[in-house]
Amino acid sequence: MGLFGQTKPKDPRETIREMKRKMRSEQRGIDRNINHIKREELKVKNSLKEAAKKGDKDVCKILAKEIVGSQRAVSKLYASKAQINSVIMQMESQASMVRMSKGIQASTDVMKLMNKLTKVSEISQTMQELSREMTKAGIMEEMMEDTMAMSEDEEMDDIAEAEVEKILFEVTKGELGTSTAISTPLVQEEETAGPADVSSEEEEDDLQSRLAALRS
Repeated sequence: MGLFGQTKPKDPRETIREMKRKMRSEQRGIDRNINHIKREELKVKNSLKEAAKKGDKDVCKILAKEIVGSQRAVSKLYASKAQINSVIMQMESQASMVRMSKGIQASTDVMKLMNKLTKVSEISQTMQELSREMTKAGIMEEMMEDTMAMSEDEEMDDIAEAEVEKILFEVTKGELGTSTAISTPLVQEEETAGPADVSSEEEEDDLQSRLAALRS
């Protein structure tokens, strides 16, 4: 407590140290997340090998897409970890400036980095909360709420066929897929396809049951 019972203002350098601790904690969480994704990816690869032995190409393709998604997620998390490190370095620079200015100077660089981090679905909520804390503490300039709410999940809506084919080729040691992309026009596929023996709903149910059997 300060004079006349007033609360003593918090040392700006302590505020920065606290934010750095939280960011480093988030980096450790990212490491755990990456390890978890890699473990799950290994299980999917084993399921894909089993499906390949049975000649179940439809299931193999679905599992290959899951692996592509996992690898993209890991790459994104590694990039996020590097961005968090950049935020920490920016805050260290701010801490050194505090000695001269006796206050924190809000950083647009930190704001830009945090803006990118809030768009990563795996850490979005935590980054948004930390962004609000940093803004309140004067470490970074305020972000627009609608900008913070944006997500990068759209990139997963259309997984490139070339990536799927490459995964199939690698996991099955060349039994399925191709090492280079082969693009086939959709119209051509429709022309060569024969009449359906079962309805699309029945095909979907059958596919799901085969996937469940592999994972059980």
